[in-house]
Amino acid sequence: MDAATEYSRRDVLGRAATMGLLAAPAAALLSACAIGGAGGDSSAGGARREPATKDNPLGVDRSAPLEVVVFDGGFGDTYARNAEARYRRANPGAAVKHSATQAIQPQLQPRFVAGDPPDLIDNSGAAQMDMATLVAQGQLLDLTPLLDAPSLDDPSRKVRDTLLAGTVEKGQFGGARTYALNYAFTVFGVYHSQKLLDDNGWTYPRTWDEMLKICAQAKKKGLAGWTYAGRHPNYLTFTFYPFVAKIGGPEAIRAMDDLEPGAFRQDAVKAAVEAYYELAAKGYVLKGTPGLDHIQSQTAWTQGQAVFIPDGSWVENEARATTPADFRMAVAPNPALDPASDRMPFETIWAEAGEPFVVPAKARNTAGAMELLRTMLTRESVQDFSRLVSSLSCVRGATDAVDLAPGLKSGSAMLNAAGPNVVVPMLPVWYSTLNKEQIGGTLGELMAGRIKPDECLSRFQSCADRTARDSSIEHPKHSA
Repeated sequence: MDAATEYSRRDVLGRAATMGLLAAPAAALLSACAIGGAGGDSSAGGARREPATKDNPLGVDRSAPLEVVVFDGGFGDTYARNAEARYRRANPGAAVKHSATQAIQPQLQPRFVAGDPPDLIDNSGAAQMDMATLVAQGQLLDLTPLLDAPSLDDPSRKVRDTLLAGTVEKGQFGGARTYALNYAFTVFGVYHSQKLLDDNGWTYPRTWDEMLKICAQAKKKGLAGWTYAGRHPNYLTFTFYPFVAKIGGPEAIRAMDDLEPGAFRQDAVKAAVEAYYELAAKGYVLKGTPGLDHIQSQTAWTQGQAVFIPDGSWVENEARATTPADFRMAVAPNPALDPASDRMPFETIWAEAGEPFVVPAKARNTAGAMELLRTMLTRESVQDFSRLVSSLSCVRGATDAVDLAPGLKSGSAMLNAAGPNVVVPMLPVWYSTLNKEQIGGTLGELMAGRIKPDECLSRFQSCADRTARDSSIEHPKHSA
């Protein structure tokens, strides 16, 4: 990646923040599944700490054992194991216990209740623990000491100054404290095989009418236009939310985030719903898609059964085993509905920091956990991450010299082209159940052809209104 691309990405998120699109989350939806009692002073951390020095700014006990649990999803865990090896070289007396799982909450919730959590957790995936609940109960450590520590690459700079704009804010919940370090930088969009498009003489569609034409041509060739993770239909929101913003402007997304009355019946949402319904009504969705999980839908797509799939930049690594060598994975924004009336341009996308790493307040070796994160934020570690998993990281300029895989290179170019037109919906952070189960689930029903647009909009609004009336949860708002 060249320097111009990296500068653009910094500038994109900086300007997005000033536009109010990249708001710092306050307390989000509190899960009904409680973790346990409060964790005490979440800024103090656990035991096993030495006096801070210039060479050891976090006060790491270099002989203390460290336990790490990583989500074993699209990124795998090799990148984390490699960083742990670097940590052990710097702390030769420390044993590191590593485990990987997709069942983060089922496995770790009992340990939080017992007051015996691991030291560092990659809290990601469908079974992740609810961040707002953990924060509200004092279960997570404030990572400000890590952010203010000197970078291992350049001790004259603080860690926070090496991160892409928006990374620190994405881990904040109500105020200035940061409780999560979102390690990856994800771009969402409509993924496709450039080879498949070229072989059929198709150019990626810039308007929805052009999208429908390609889908019609694909259908005649025995191909589906779209597939998606039918069993996890919130994947549809990866392109649906920026489509709403494209049609109605950033204020359309802010209204949804803030659960404003009627926000899910506004014209931009209605137009986006009707456009997506056309895919189902005209038979352009791969048969059987509602029963497919994310892996199965991605496999159908890489095997050429469908032309397009809404996804995030982790897909290149997650689908690596089934992707043909000449596939030439690429990603593009959702097509414009009507360039003449849309409030934002074709290039508008959703992109943000993700893959949250957290340090439990009651962990035995909080200093070691933060030091491992500091190690993970070195250029060596993040370049290793990008090579292994085809994802950008949260560190600015770290992949400038890295030969990126096709999908990641395409995603970087898409982000560069977006300029200031990057939206970051906060609904998935503030109201995870509403986003995943209700908005995502309703979109899945629409795309399966089981409901029509009017019913879809009614369900959207009903679920949003019910969430807005729920006095048991916090209701954060975008700043004016």
